[in-house]
Amino acid sequence: MRVMVVEDDQSVADYLVKGLREQGYSVDHATDGGEGLLLANTENYDIIVIDRMLPSVDGLTIVKSIRAAGKTTPILILSALGEVDDRVEGLNAGADDYLSKPFAFSELMARINAQMRRNTASTSNVTELKVANLRLDLLTHTATRAGQVIELQPREFNMLEYLMRNAGQVITRTMLLEHVWDYQFNPQTNVIDVLVSRLRRKIDNGFPQPLLHTIRGAGYMINETR
Repeated sequence: MRVMVVEDDQSVADYLVKGLREQGYSVDHATDGGEGLLLANTENYDIIVIDRMLPSVDGLTIVKSIRAAGKTTPILILSALGEVDDRVEGLNAGADDYLSKPFAFSELMARINAQMRRNTASTSNVTELKVANLRLDLLTHTATRAGQVIELQPREFNMLEYLMRNAGQVITRTMLLEHVWDYQFNPQTNVIDVLVSRLRRKIDNGFPQPLLHTIRGAGYMINETR
């Protein structure tokens, strides 16, 4: 899952980015409103977390611009302006949620997860992905194969979800970098191969039919048959 954080306070930004990455999210950080507006208009994100008071372009202007462009990406405003009128103004501008600073990271994650569930429900009735006897429950974040529970780390879950949503299609390393990892990683690094290898052991070991395939020179694919 890709998240954009628009926050000019470096200490707050570092805290957010570190915490979100530890949860398995791929995070882009914009340090001012102008950069945030550019990324919002040129990139696709699963959710945007944005400060209200920003240099160059304020947060409400960015929210209104995103909505004017017809984008429905969930937006959570994070702001020191926490009065009722401030929250109402932010929500009326087009934000989906509003969290006042200071905040607990656990509450931020709960609100992000709630927005992701709502967005999934509004765009698709799919709450479970299935390939052969491998099942991925998107609501409970659990994976099973032939009824056996598979313990996955957050980034492993995100990779498996992306592969299963595109079952039967070749997923390149660049695509994985964009949707699972952060752009700061060099495409030539072996972190993707390591994660794929670890995921393959978890979902394929002990089963007669492999599902996660390496397509030499191209990428990876999840499919019942190669």
